[in-house]
Amino acid sequence: MNTEAVSSYLTGLQERIVSALEAVDGGKFRADQWSRPEGGGGLTRIIEESGIFERAGVGYSRVQGPKLPPSASASRPELAGRSFDAMGVSLVLHPRNPYCPTVHMNVRCFVALKPGEAPVWWFGGGMDLTPYYGFEEDARHFHATCKSALEPFGAALHPRFKKWCDEYFYLKHRKEPRGVGGIFFDDYAEGGFDASFAMMQGVGDHFLDAYLPILEKRKALPYTERERSFQAYRRGRYVEFNLVWDRGTLFGLQSGGRTESILMSMPPVVRWKYDWAPEPGSPEAKLYTDFLVPRDWA
Repeated sequence: MNTEAVSSYLTGLQERIVSALEAVDGGKFRADQWSRPEGGGGLTRIIEESGIFERAGVGYSRVQGPKLPPSASASRPELAGRSFDAMGVSLVLHPRNPYCPTVHMNVRCFVALKPGEAPVWWFGGGMDLTPYYGFEEDARHFHATCKSALEPFGAALHPRFKKWCDEYFYLKHRKEPRGVGGIFFDDYAEGGFDASFAMMQGVGDHFLDAYLPILEKRKALPYTERERSFQAYRRGRYVEFNLVWDRGTLFGLQSGGRTESILMSMPPVVRWKYDWAPEPGSPEAKLYTDFLVPRDWA
């Protein structure tokens, strides 16, 4: 088990992604190095009100602590009370143009430690797409790239991780998915450390291929205040999921993480409307009827 190799991969992944996003956007990401008294720290890279991105954050963190937070041990209660070493890269990109979808990606490694016993480790992560105005070719491309990321590790992984994503990124209180999904996995330790680490790298390495072609295709489409208003309304769902259901957000807050870095995923402009529904047959209604439904996009 080589956690230093994982940490090195993650910092390199963050740098690669930031460099690629700067090339597309034309702006520069701010670098915010931070540390926490309990152990560890990270580097938050963020850009706001730039060429394409209203807000985009790409964060690396590696934190240690004497006791696993409840969100990390919920599915493994036998590990409660162990110390931990957790590292990962997490990003959320919010383009200004409503025709450009929001996207999330995360890859992470957890190690639970107890004196006199072997470390217990696992990997988690995935990526998912949240369009405001859906395009079938974009959803198909994103899902096909997710499938390609997992193919070297067995044909069974993609349908399993796609289903997991559909079920995880679901707003139970709204009875609707957050977006068109992608892939999601957690507590993954199959085939040994090196094999699990390789699979996680496959996911991280495919992110730019999955998202950048969509961004390039949609970034210059003209839009009006109508599209911006609907984008802000749908962004409200993103906020609701992150604050109510997301285990990563809960882990960060419960472990005493840096609040600014944890909440960098929040969209900068959001609105809620009381009991609102799109006009039947409208482009906004099409998101609900054609995209916020379970589909085999790949």
